[in-house]
Amino acid sequence: MKLIRFLKNNQPCYGLIEGEAVYAIEGSIFGEFRRGEKVAALTEVSLLAPCQPTKILAVGLNYRTHAAEAGYDVPPEPLLFFKPPSSVIGPLEPIVYPILSQQVDYEGELAVVIGQRVRNVSPQKAHDFVLGYTCGNDVTARDLQRRDDQWTRAKGFDTFCPLGPLIVTDLDPANLDIQTRVNGQICQSATTADMVFSVAELISYISQVMTLEPGDVILTGTPAGVGPLQPGDVVEVEIEGIGILRNPVVSQGSAVPN
Repeated sequence: MKLIRFLKNNQPCYGLIEGEAVYAIEGSIFGEFRRGEKVAALTEVSLLAPCQPTKILAVGLNYRTHAAEAGYDVPPEPLLFFKPPSSVIGPLEPIVYPILSQQVDYEGELAVVIGQRVRNVSPQKAHDFVLGYTCGNDVTARDLQRRDDQWTRAKGFDTFCPLGPLIVTDLDPANLDIQTRVNGQICQSATTADMVFSVAELISYISQVMTLEPGDVILTGTPAGVGPLQPGDVVEVEIEGIGILRNPVVSQGSAVPN
């Protein structure tokens, strides 16, 4: 099942994709719902970020190859940090290169969307609380990450968490191809089988610390090959079975104010 969030009559709503058609959803994607009437062709709707998380939990150094390129040992347990909800943008929305940074990097990642409220779940039961999966980009001001004692500023700028283009349910996350491209050039290429901690282990671990709410997102880490973006670039994160998340990069001065 493929779920999207899109604009209809200037209002955000959820939809279901079948073929090239978008259907309305009657009910809640985080509860019981059914397919409603056809709304439009997929090419006729403006996609938004596929969910509105109350929090985004990201995982550092969850691929051995990335830990090695960053000069770190693989952590003995998941290394967690937050990205704020205000950092979320959707497909084709611009990543704004902030004036405060001189090095902004892409980090293509598999994103997990939580479907039910969950606390203290075992790894064996963790997948029961997943709505589905989407593409994510953990955009990072790398110079600020090196300068600060913690990562809040480097990871937290507005537009630094692109998500999309849709949520795919009933997908096995264990061995998916993941690729990041900048201006069409492949920069990251790996599979989720290379993750140190699996999706189920991450959900279980996080749920021992805090309650995960419907719509919350877990960014599961990035493989080797991270690198810089510049204004004018177009970055794409493609994950097998999900699709392509594409975002342009603009300078802060050229961004259109909300």
